[in-house]
Amino acid sequence: MANQSTGLTRIYKAAGYSVKGLTAAWKNEAAFRQEAVAAILAIILAFWLDVDVIARILLIASVVLVIIVEVINSAIEAVVDRIGSELHELSGRAKDMGSAAVFLAILLALFIWITVLWQHLG
Repeated sequence: MANQSTGLTRIYKAAGYSVKGLTAAWKNEAAFRQEAVAAILAIILAFWLDVDVIARILLIASVVLVIIVEVINSAIEAVVDRIGSELHELSGRAKDMGSAAVFLAILLALFIWITVLWQHLG
């Protein structure tokens, strides 16, 4: 039987892989860097705003969701690029769909921010 990591060792290794993935996204993906900086600023603003806890959670969760989707999109792009550099309809479709997912997450975040700010500050 193969030696498999369990318990805290597995969690520690998984956290290391996650940090490695975030580091790769930061180093290689300009969109990730831009969205991460925007998310940090938005999270600071969410804590500064005089809103209730549920509104604050919605504001923060919406920008974190954009980061999550961007990481997934970057992973899709990396896999497609690894497969080959030639143009292929399915490769283009995969990249376009990943980009669409990021776009939808950004639209959702904007909708949430506008709605919360409109209700609490308007």
